[in-house]
Amino acid sequence: MTQAHEHKDWLATCPKGLELLLAEELQGLGAVGCKETVAAVHFQGSLELAYRACLWSRLANRILMPLHSFMLNEAEDLYQQCNDIEWESHFSSLQSIAIDFIGTSRLIDNTMYGSQRVKDAIVDRIRRVEGERPNVDTKNPNIRIQVRQHKGRVSVSLDISGESLHRRGYRTGQGTAPIKENLAVALLLRAGWPEMAAEGGALLDPMCGSGTLIIEGAMMAADIAPGILRTSYGFHHWLQHDAELWGSIFEEAQQRKVVGLENLSLDIRGYDANPRVLEYTTENIENAGLDDHIRLAHKPIDQFGKPTAEKGLLLTNPPYGERLGDVDELIPLYQKLGTVLQKNFQGWRAAIFTGNLDLARETDLSPHKQYSLFNGTLPCKLLVFEDMRSKSAQIAARLQQPAPARELTDGTVMLVNRLKKNQRRLEPWLKRNGVSCYRLYDADMPEYSVAIDLYEGAIHVQEYAAPATIPEKDARERFAEVKEAVKVFAPKAGRKVFYKERRRQKGDNQYQRMSEESGESIVVAEGRAKLEVTLSDYLDTGLFLDHRPVRKMLGEMARGKKFLNLFCYTAVATVQAALGGASETLSVDMSNTYLDWAGRNFQLNDLDANVHQLERADCLPWLKETTYNDYFDLILLDPPTFSNSKKMEEVLDMQRDHAELIRDTMTKLAPNGLLIFSNNFRKFKMDELITRQFAVENITAQALDMDFERNPKIHNVWKISRRSTFG
Repeated sequence: MTQAHEHKDWLATCPKGLELLLAEELQGLGAVGCKETVAAVHFQGSLELAYRACLWSRLANRILMPLHSFMLNEAEDLYQQCNDIEWESHFSSLQSIAIDFIGTSRLIDNTMYGSQRVKDAIVDRIRRVEGERPNVDTKNPNIRIQVRQHKGRVSVSLDISGESLHRRGYRTGQGTAPIKENLAVALLLRAGWPEMAAEGGALLDPMCGSGTLIIEGAMMAADIAPGILRTSYGFHHWLQHDAELWGSIFEEAQQRKVVGLENLSLDIRGYDANPRVLEYTTENIENAGLDDHIRLAHKPIDQFGKPTAEKGLLLTNPPYGERLGDVDELIPLYQKLGTVLQKNFQGWRAAIFTGNLDLARETDLSPHKQYSLFNGTLPCKLLVFEDMRSKSAQIAARLQQPAPARELTDGTVMLVNRLKKNQRRLEPWLKRNGVSCYRLYDADMPEYSVAIDLYEGAIHVQEYAAPATIPEKDARERFAEVKEAVKVFAPKAGRKVFYKERRRQKGDNQYQRMSEESGESIVVAEGRAKLEVTLSDYLDTGLFLDHRPVRKMLGEMARGKKFLNLFCYTAVATVQAALGGASETLSVDMSNTYLDWAGRNFQLNDLDANVHQLERADCLPWLKETTYNDYFDLILLDPPTFSNSKKMEEVLDMQRDHAELIRDTMTKLAPNGLLIFSNNFRKFKMDELITRQFAVENITAQALDMDFERNPKIHNVWKISRRSTFG
């Protein structure tokens, strides 16, 4: 079997969120054994397939050829194993190289050091074989090598793509905040452009910017290879490169382009309010060879009328406040877009890509589909609209239709019975302790993996992520049964029931809005405290119910004491400490959203802001750098399990970092003070040196109320104080 037809293992990388689409694309090119992983797809195929993937993949960033994989038992293994690879069969000393080293471990905890050791291994090998060494060129190398370490395993690959494949070569000018070309393709695919184009539909971007969406849409419709403008790939400098094979693949792509452009008769248009930006767009379209097929016009969003085509796709990526000014200034833009869609685009499909769902709601349209994607590191949504009527018009139409009678499934009946049983069990305890916000159900039945919480007169339902073994369709059907069960259990709750789905929020943070409902907040009671919660906006409500006993404990211990609340969230614990008689308090968090929320909780309870202070800071450097004349008598330390927020100076890993964090916190504690340390990492193990250095008591069992008895690992709680001797 020749190299051209010999099957090998390959790896295609892509932006996070595009893995499924990339796998489908690779299968369409002939790949087999596709296996998705985070931001990448493993696949098998011939060298010809790899060449085609470089030329034809609209979604991939890089195509990698794995060379070697090994476990890192000692740091020196990195050099030795990389030195053993037959690099001389891939490139010579006359070529320049660059090393992309990704990931850290206990043995190699610095990517620059890892990159240096791999470089040394390669250079030494080539020098030993050829007598000369290759040069290192990090900016424009002939050969790029990727080394990735994960969970102790190191994978070494040859990058045959060279420069990232998303760089097509046509975009020399750009407007403000352009999206990457492969993300644009993902939006077009999710919005159904290939099907629309096959039916002869039009494509319109009313805020086209640099033109990436319409250019990529035209290239897809015309069957133009996305890499056809590139003059160089990584494999061009590879010693095993099959120039004849590549030449035939490229020639085929050229012929397909000629035929595709001859047959491209679709109406593809771009508008923009900024004539300067359109100059860049025109240049990009000309570079792509599409100037005869894409029409541009200078039109503000509210000045383009009814399209000439009866059907088509309007796809746009409007600004959403992350990098382009104040959000409030963008509200009229979205309102105008919604008005135009409602007035002129009945019968069309529309799709809006945005990082701000609040702005998207200003269109007054209801999406029939939503897709979670990332613009760089920013979580965004693609909202697809089929019905261009306003929300009120859609609701009125639905109300005119009689609701079909629906027979309860056996599973729904069992779930209703479980909710009623749990309510009966909790009722005496609720009345005895005056608890009005509590957990009623916590995945009691594995088939219905949700948490159901009651906040006085409102119901809050959170779906847990379904296991990978559960098909998406089954998960959605079960969640529909949950909704039906809640409706039967609390028929009068009506609009006070809020549902949130977690499976679409992988890796997303709690700051992202989660619901299409209004952002209405309610005030609930916990003991003497009045607290603001929001059940519709975010994944978390502002009140962690499982920490109710901890907050009660703090309130009972706080009288006359100075209290410090680190990673304070909405500062509910501080409210309880203040109402319990704390002499003064300080609450620290890095989120403006949560500190504003905390301020409203303070106002609800008439707390003096001069006595009970809020401070915005990253707690990790704050503990090390901040000095006070006085110490705190009582401290709550309740950090997240893991955080890599862009606002933080460093990544926080609770298991790894807790010992240092506790020691830093203890420097702020009065000699006879008490630290309450809590976290929700289920596999958490306290550092042995901490237990020797300080007096440590695990009080997790006392920190769980009756409504969380089914889930005793939901958090860990410790009392920590100073001791006179060490060990």
